[in-house]
Amino acid sequence: MSSHREWTVNCRDIAGRRRDVTIFVRQGRVVLVAPPGETAVFSPLDVGRLRAALRDAVVDASVDGDRRLPTSE
Repeated sequence: MSSHREWTVNCRDIAGRRRDVTIFVRQGRVVLVAPPGETAVFSPLDVGRLRAALRDAVVDASVDGDRRLPTSE
């Protein structure tokens, strides 16, 4: 069983338009999806949210990675 959690953090592009960065875990790896072709600009509060989302994703990735490791008997 694999939980498919996903985190979204608000940001702005270089022109000031609202955008999102998405973080999820796939096969024990952390995936960060930035706005396509854009620069992500974060407020200090949003950087804290990004950090927290990445920390949670790393925890999920390590659990997901542990499930994929072969067990020795």
